[in-house]
Amino acid sequence: MEFKELTRAEEDVMQHLWELEPAFVKDLVEAFPAPKPAYNTVSTIIRILETKGFVDHIAYGRTHQYFTKINKEEYRQFSTKKLMAAYYDNSAAELVSYFVKDKSLTASDLNEILETLKNLKV
Repeated sequence: MEFKELTRAEEDVMQHLWELEPAFVKDLVEAFPAPKPAYNTVSTIIRILETKGFVDHIAYGRTHQYFTKINKEEYRQFSTKKLMAAYYDNSAAELVSYFVKDKSLTASDLNEILETLKNLKV
C-alpha cells in the first residue's frame, strides 16, 4: 500500500490514536500534553487523516469513534524507507554512521545493534 506523507500534527494525532484505539476526539485531545490542542483542531486533523485513508470511524448518532486503518509498524516501515532514501542513499551503514559521528549512539547501543543482527533469522 502506498501511503501519503503526514504532517507533524497528523503524526501526533496518529500516535495518540494508535495508543488509545478506538477513540473519540475528546479522548485524543485529553491524550495530548499541556497545552492541549483545541477540540476543533483535532477534529479537523482526524477528518484529514480519514480522507488520506489512515483512519475510519463508527458513527454513534452525531458522534464518531475513530480507529486506524494502518498499523504503526506499517507506517514506521514507510517512514524509515523514506528517510533512508532521502538522506542516506538507502544505506543502513550511512544511517548508523551518522548517529555514531553525531555521538547519538553509545557503545552499548552499538553492542545492542550487533546482538540484534546476530539474532536475526534471515
